[in-house]
Parts: sequence; structure tokens; C-alpha cells
Amino acid sequence: MKKILFYCQYHLGMGHLVRSVELMRSLASEFQVCFVKGGTDVEGLTLPENVEVVTLPLLLSENRQVKVADPSQNLETVKQQRTETLLRIFDTFQPDCLIIEGYPFKKYQFEFESIPLLERVKTSLKPVKVVCSLRDVVMAQPYADRDEVIATTCQRLNQYFDLLLVHSDPRFHRLEESFPAVSEIHSPIHYTGFVAQSLLEQSVWSKEDLADFSRTQPMILISVGGGQLGHDLLEAAIAASPIMKKHLPQHHLQIFTGPFISSEKFLRLQQTATGSSNLTLRKFTPNLLAYMQKASLSISLGGYNTTMNILRTGVNAMILPSNKDWEQTVRAEKLQSMGLLRLLQPADLQPEQLADQIVQTLTATRSVQQPFRSFELQGAPKTTALLKRLIEQSAVAA
Repeated sequence: MKKILFYCQYHLGMGHLVRSVELMRSLASEFQVCFVKGGTDVEGLTLPENVEVVTLPLLLSENRQVKVADPSQNLETVKQQRTETLLRIFDTFQPDCLIIEGYPFKKYQFEFESIPLLERVKTSLKPVKVVCSLRDVVMAQPYADRDEVIATTCQRLNQYFDLLLVHSDPRFHRLEESFPAVSEIHSPIHYTGFVAQSLLEQSVWSKEDLADFSRTQPMILISVGGGQLGHDLLEAAIAASPIMKKHLPQHHLQIFTGPFISSEKFLRLQQTATGSSNLTLRKFTPNLLAYMQKASLSISLGGYNTTMNILRTGVNAMILPSNKDWEQTVRAEKLQSMGLLRLLQPADLQPEQLADQIVQTLTATRSVQQPFRSFELQGAPKTTALLKRLIEQSAVAA
């Protein structure tokens, strides 16, 4: 069985991790997979059993700079440990293919380890194909050195990568819409379709999940991804809950704060929600897709995976794009223009205004009642097929 080494660094949220896990569920059916991850563990998120997992020493990222998670650690020592671990895993595992999530379009602050890894590939006696796994919208925001970063991205791609996989439906969003230098990329570019989660046949259901699903009231689902962003939406939903009880007395608000929210912030939200009988507050569930299937309305930020869940289930949805993520705005505005969801603005977070928006969305006649099957949502199996073909061609050439 051919081998794939999948390297994923995530630091702000969990979107890159969740998408990578969904890809590996498919890849593991055809390949022996080793997953090297750099980021905070997510309690409750199940990784495929037949995938070997290596976790790098934790580093955090802020303003394009890395820093230690533990102040007692030395930054340079941790960086060296991570680099040595990556190289050792590569040498031991001896993959036929290396997948790097996001880079070189993002995560330049981790080049201290990714460049040595890519250089090691070049010196490998065994032919190794190098693939970039990329989400749909990248580099949409303006910033001072954008042209320089774009030029560096193209240079890195052309120097090290054999294939660029864009996890988007090209009928919805093409790479050149947010990355203007596509013509400068020499490696082949393939669109896989969106990587959308599917319901797991053997999902792990906690007591809290079972209690949530035992309620008979219609569910209004509020979620903010990893939990480092979206606190204003969480606060607004809790503040609007008494108003919602008056207007929609039969509905229950199910709120997920995200696993990366600080303990202090979660405690304050709990205290604010005390006495709200129409509200349940939790950090995380690995079964968010099932909650979306059950919900009458989903209110969320506009991250890739949450948006794919919306498209997969066809749930009535409202999105508040994070003001720190231009990609969310690009994606959400397109979907609103297609009539597939309602876009929230920061001004809508006043309790009365949010409650009014929720009532309007729930009572409005929807033109689409079924899951949006016109979108290509089979990005994971298509990625597996593309990589199988790439590695087989490499073997024949060798």
C-alpha cells in the first residue's frame, strides 16, 4: 500500500484540522496515512483509527509570529524539536506523497520547519510527490506586502510542489478570484469540489448530545467554530434569549462556544446565561452536522467547514462573517446573492435586532427546502482519486 504523509498546522481555529480529518477518512481507504499535526488537541474530535498520528510540540501564532504556548519553554528549542520531529517522521515513514495543508498560501511563520521538510524531499532517494491542500478562498484581504507575499507563494509552489489541490467548486469560486497570480503557477491545479463532512456511521454520542436530541422543541443552533472568534455573536445570542422566549416560546437555543474558548470567557457566558430556560450552552460536539440536520435555523460565523455543513444539510442559515477573516465575507456574500442564506452585520447583534432577524428568517418562505445538491461536495473522495492517479503515474515513470 502506498504511503501519504499529511502535515497540517492549525493555530487560530480548527477549520484546517477538521477539513484535513475529513480528507484522511477517505485517503485511509486507499493509502497508509501518517498525520503530523501542529495545534491544540480538540477533545471529542475523533481521528480515523487506521491513521498514524504524530503531534508536534505546541506553538501559537500571533501577528505572523510564532510564540511558545508554555512561557517556561525556549522558542528556539521548541522550533528545533518540531523540525527534527518532522524530518525524523519523514525518514522513518518514507512516504510516496507529502501533503501540506495551506502552505505556501498561508503559515509562512512555520517555514522554519516546512522548508527543511521540503528540502529533505528533494534529497530523498525515493520519489516523493508534494501536494498543497488548499481551501476555496485565500489571500482575499488587502495588506501592505500582499504583492510580495503572492510572488513568494508562486516561487515556493514552483520550486517544491507537484500538484495544487483547490477544495472548491470552480462554478462557485475559482482561485484567480482571490489570488491574481494563477498564471505564474507552474504546477498543475485541480479543483476537487468542496470537502464536506458526512455523518459518521459510528459517531460517539455523549450524554449531553443525547439530552440535546431528546428535546422536542425546534432547535436554533448557534456555533462559532473553534471559539477564539465570534464572542460577540455568543453574547448577543444569550442577550436575545429572553426576547426569543416571548416571540418563539417553543424554540430552544443550542449554543456551542468552540473548544478553544478560554475558561474565563466560558464561565462568564455561563453566568450570563444563568436562568435562561430556553438555552443550552456547551463548548463542543463532534456531531455538529447532525445538529444542523435537526435545527430549524443555524446561526454561525462563515468558516469553510461550517458553510459546507450548511450546504450539505440545506439548513435555514444566518452567517456573521468574522471581521478578522475576509475569506468568510467573500464566501458568505456569494451565498447570500444566490439566496442560500442570510448575511448578518455587526449592527444586527443588538438583542432586539437579532431576535427580529431570527423571527424574520424562520417565518420567511424559503425558495430552497432541500440540500443544495448542485454544489460539488465530494472533495474528499475526489482528492483520493487524484492522488492515487498521481502516485501511480509516478511509479510508472520511475
